[in-house]
Amino acid sequence: MVALVRELWSFMRVRKKYWMLPILVMMMLFGGLIVLTQGSAIAPFIYTIF
Repeated sequence: MVALVRELWSFMRVRKKYWMLPILVMMMLFGGLIVLTQGSAIAPFIYTIF
């Protein structure tokens, strides 16, 4: 996992693709939100947002 993050960061730094960072962070946050709420009482309320 650390190697993947390090390689992504070096790719963004070399290619000047810093605009990708907010997209990746939001994707990770939404993915974590879906994983954490799966099977809980909050899940129906989260799925109505999307």
